[in-house]
Amino acid sequence: MPPCSHVSPDEIRAHFASAMSAMYRQEVPSYGTLLDLVKEVNQQTLNAHPALKARLSSDNTCARLDVERHGAIRLGTPQELETCRRVFTVMGMFPVGYYDLSVAGIPVHSTAFRPLDEVALSRSPFRIFTSLLRPELIADEELRQTALDVLQKRDIFIPETKNLLELHDRNGGLTSAEADRFVSTTLETFRWHREASVSANTYHQLHAAHRLVADIVCFKGPHINHLTPRTLDIDAVQKQMPERGMQAKARIEGPPERLVPLLLRQTSFTALKEEIIFANGEAGTHTARFGEIEQRGIALTPKGRALYDTLLEQARQESTTPYEQRLVEAFRAFPDDEQELRRQKLAFFRYVLTTQTVPAGRSLEGLIAEGAIVAIPITYEDFLPVSAAGIFQSNLGEHKTAATMQAASRLAFEKALGAPVHDEMALYEAMQAASLEQLGLTETELCNA
Repeated sequence: MPPCSHVSPDEIRAHFASAMSAMYRQEVPSYGTLLDLVKEVNQQTLNAHPALKARLSSDNTCARLDVERHGAIRLGTPQELETCRRVFTVMGMFPVGYYDLSVAGIPVHSTAFRPLDEVALSRSPFRIFTSLLRPELIADEELRQTALDVLQKRDIFIPETKNLLELHDRNGGLTSAEADRFVSTTLETFRWHREASVSANTYHQLHAAHRLVADIVCFKGPHINHLTPRTLDIDAVQKQMPERGMQAKARIEGPPERLVPLLLRQTSFTALKEEIIFANGEAGTHTARFGEIEQRGIALTPKGRALYDTLLEQARQESTTPYEQRLVEAFRAFPDDEQELRRQKLAFFRYVLTTQTVPAGRSLEGLIAEGAIVAIPITYEDFLPVSAAGIFQSNLGEHKTAATMQAASRLAFEKALGAPVHDEMALYEAMQAASLEQLGLTETELCNA
């Protein structure tokens, strides 16, 4: 079959993201309310800041806002993770970053499946934060074996999805009709099922070990537990959520509010209490699915990230001063000006020529000062383990035990995944280097500017 008949991964990803959003909106009506609120806040922010609107329009970010989402799923076995990797590969999504959440008392480790390059991200900016249970962190040996036995009995993918995966791998892609079936069948994996696969007693035992363990083990599949729209003003959304009937979490996760947003800020409305039916026929409730919002800022270099981590740790030290105040005070040491961030090599930028040719005999700094080259901040496309843990804990309940304070296990995760995870820093460095190369400049010239 000729490749020209295949649908591009970007198109499949966009179709899947739209279908998942429609499904989740039907399952969780508050998600629709959240989307409406975020859209209003984004429009108000753009209207109030013409310069921001012009910049975001020039690099296609405005077009991304209404469709940009990230979802999150939690898997139980290495086999589930490996198959998910194959599924997301069909959609042009690849594992980026390794996140160890056990240090926050959450017995999982994770990666984020997403597009890798700017073109693919601009076409469909969709991500799935994917966590894998670490059963060795279930302290009770008998309960750990019970969880493993339950997980080994389930198959989260329907046969047609697996058949289409084989077809994709054999033919190097999917036709339009095959892609449509792939999206609709794969969606079933992430749909909510109120029927638990265990008895009430088993559920409560696993729930007592950790709420997230019960969420992963006790159901037919890894129901999508949130879909996150991107806002330009997360503080405004946080303030207005209660006015729309949503109970916002106590604080925004991530760095403080700044003129130049850093990395990622996240908040959410609290998780829903949903009715379920246990395998023995008893009725009960389960709390897992919630609504999250994010504001994305500039991607930081290794030097910038080291400074960020140091200041965040400083703010997190116990004190009688409120955390939000400690955070603001700590981050005064982080430059809040794009030019200074660039000069100190704390953040990544994409360099764009505004003239027909690069004037000879001038430094990069001089070209930027003259306006011949514009330095555009590169958006952070990934996640923060501390913030992810904070969102999980606020929606599943604070739950930290010594049993889950274990070392990271990236090698074990990659073995389960069946592939190495991409280094997000290398991806940002490549974006910056590619923009310089197009101008006939090099990273060395940037460093010497």
